[in-house]
Amino acid sequence: MRIATLALSLCLAPPAMAAETFTPPQGCTGTLTVQLRQCLVTNVWTCAADTPGDQWVALFTQDGPWQVRKVDRDFQWLETYYANPPAVETIQTPAADPSNMDELLTMQRDDYDFVVTRDDGTAPERIVGYDRLTGESVQIDGETLLRTEFAYDILNPAGEVTSSNAGRQYVSATHRLFFFGQDWNAATPDQINDASPVQFIYPGEAGFFSPNPQYDCSAVLSSLQVVE
Repeated sequence: MRIATLALSLCLAPPAMAAETFTPPQGCTGTLTVQLRQCLVTNVWTCAADTPGDQWVALFTQDGPWQVRKVDRDFQWLETYYANPPAVETIQTPAADPSNMDELLTMQRDDYDFVVTRDDGTAPERIVGYDRLTGESVQIDGETLLRTEFAYDILNPAGEVTSSNAGRQYVSATHRLFFFGQDWNAATPDQINDASPVQFIYPGEAGFFSPNPQYDCSAVLSSLQVVE
């Protein structure tokens, strides 16, 4: 509970104000920082009190923390803490067909079907989809990543599809983590977001556990200025 409270506090905190580093909760150890395109950065940590294989992934924008997600070794979304608007999301267990990274890595495809609920009064959402390895791998900043394709639908309690999404991502068998790639909504397939990883940073290296994204930030800011 203490880790969950701290994760929620992080999401509700004011922007990082260009702090040099982010400190993980007490009893936890930072393991990886990944600088992404689209002015995003993730910091990953593990906690001694958690089930072995569990990891916490915090996603930061240039305005501060956006979400903190706890995943297990199969990358099930156990808990997610959102900053704006504030909300806590949890997965209903047991899932009808939980995410299974072992199945993806051995069979090249993993289908999933699970329900998430939020504490902000919104209706539960059912997420049904798949991840598939394409058979290709890529080296990014010295890191070997497997290319994936994915697609999923979000359904409301009435069984109606409210959103259909697809894209291409990366998965690390070493870290047992997915990383963003390209994604799009089925309703607007020409509007492609690309938040692919650019730099992998480990403990002791410059930029480790920085909350400040480094790539595409001027482009994102320019886009926001145009919208406004």
